[in-house]
Formats: sequence, C-alpha cells, structure tokens
Amino acid sequence: GGDGGRGGDIRFISDGRMTSLLDFRYKRHYEGGRGGHGMGSDRHGKDGEDAVMHVPPGTLITDSGTGERLADLTRDGEEFLCLKGGRGGKGNAHFKSSTRQAPRFAQPGEEGEEMELQLELKLLADVGIIGFPNAGKSTLISRISAAKPKVADYPFTTLVPHLGVVRRDDKDFIVADIPGLVEGAHTGKGLGIRFLKHIERTSLFIHILDLSPDTDRDPMEDFKVIMRELEAFSPELAGRPSVLVLNKVDLTEAREALPGLLKFFTGKGIKVFPVSAVTGDGLTELVDWVGTEVERLKSEGKNGGKKERDS
Repeated sequence: GGDGGRGGDIRFISDGRMTSLLDFRYKRHYEGGRGGHGMGSDRHGKDGEDAVMHVPPGTLITDSGTGERLADLTRDGEEFLCLKGGRGGKGNAHFKSSTRQAPRFAQPGEEGEEMELQLELKLLADVGIIGFPNAGKSTLISRISAAKPKVADYPFTTLVPHLGVVRRDDKDFIVADIPGLVEGAHTGKGLGIRFLKHIERTSLFIHILDLSPDTDRDPMEDFKVIMRELEAFSPELAGRPSVLVLNKVDLTEAREALPGLLKFFTGKGIKVFPVSAVTGDGLTELVDWVGTEVERLKSEGKNGGKKERDS
C-alpha cells in the first residue's frame, strides 16, 4: 500500500473582523485532522486538514510551559504556523526493491506536536487616553471619534478599553479610551495590569486630569501618581511621548485654577491643552496637535516605542 497522509497543522491567522478572544473561552482544545491511511495500488492517504484559528490583530501567543513568546500578530491576514502535524507512515510499497517485490512490513506514522498556549489580546492604537476614573476619558473619545462608550458620573464606568478612529483632514489615527487608573495599579489594584498592559503598544499618551472641584482631588498630585504607576510598570512607558489635557475648563472653579496649573506643568516642559470634553472647547487644537505628532512618530518608525517590523 501507499504512504499514509500527514496530520494537519495548527495555524493562527489574524483577522481584522474580530475584536475579542471570547471564542477560546468556550473551546480550549484544538487539533489538526488525522491523515488518511495508505491504500492498495500504491495510493497515498489524504493529508489531514489544518486546524486554523482566527484571532483579532494584536494577539500575543505564548508557550504556557516555558513562557516563550511565539508570535505577535499585529497585521490583518498575518499567519503563524504554530505546530506541525505528524508525519504520515510509509506503506510497504515504499520498501519495495528488486530483491523484495512484496515486503510485508511498513513504517508507522508519527504523532504530531502538542503544546499548551496562552493567548493575550493587546490593543493596537496610536494614542492611549489615560487618567484616573471619572476624569472624562470616555466623554473625550466620544467627542473626537465615532466611538460611543458608556458615560456616567461614577468611577470605573469603563471596564474594557474602547477604540475610536479620529478623522483629521486626509489622515486618520486610532485612539483608545483605557480603563481608569488608581494608585497601585502596577501591583494589580483597581483594574491594575488589565489597564497597564493595554497601553504598551500606543505611541503617544493623552494624560487627562479632572479640574472639577467636586472630586476633591489635586490635579498635580494625580499627574504624579500616574507617572509613578507608569514608571513602576515600565520605565520605557513613562518616557513615551505624551500630552496633558486639563479637562472641564467650562466650570468656573476650573478656569480660576487654570493659570496656576498651566504655569506648573509648562514649567516642567509638558505640552498642555485646556479643554472641555462636554462643550468641545479646545478639542480642535488638541486633535490637530495629536494628529501631527502621530504622523511624526510614524515617519520616524516608532510604534509603541518599537520600530515597525518589515513585511
């Protein structure tokens, strides 16, 4: 008989139509198809079908056993061959020779590779909006993009990041509204690592501070806390390009505090935009500056602090 077919491979393909890894919560075991048996008259068995898993762009694939990063699928249509199927067995026709016309033995096939994987999704955004809970991140992204996150006047309204596309002349950039930060986030407090890991890919940060007197918070201290959390999680993140947004300047008390805050932050060389995410004041200037900065970073080959990969 002929050789047996090989087992199917395990492949991952990045699919821009997908936005989550929810399917993998309900099905956790995947295997390639079994190769067909060799048949008489030297007919080879059919190869097993590949198991192809579609994942959203931004998916990291890690070997759970060793912690080794196997793939980082960032582009739509990018493919990763994760595991090879087993080799098909060799039929007795394979061992036929001039002195052995009808061999009565064959070589069995081999088992395919097996591995336990961890899949993790990180946002692919040019700009990340970060700040304390209820600072106005969701309102800001809803005003500058088509994103429609839930907005309410209490902390942790946003529990998952939202993505929005900002249109600027003939250029677009993607902005992410990241869940609220609390002090100690790098140790897992609040939304903790869920917050911090999502900003690793962004090339520019918008730090948003709430100037409303109702919060009883100190904007300057809030800024220091944010920077400490970034530094504790990753020093590289703390040094990434950023702009500071002072929100809710439509309020009388905020306008009165504005001169002192502008003097403090600009004195530290920080780019500042006073805005009202509710009324729209200052948003055009903010979007124009951010858009120009994103284009500059792209032209320098910077994306999340790393150069873009070729091909």
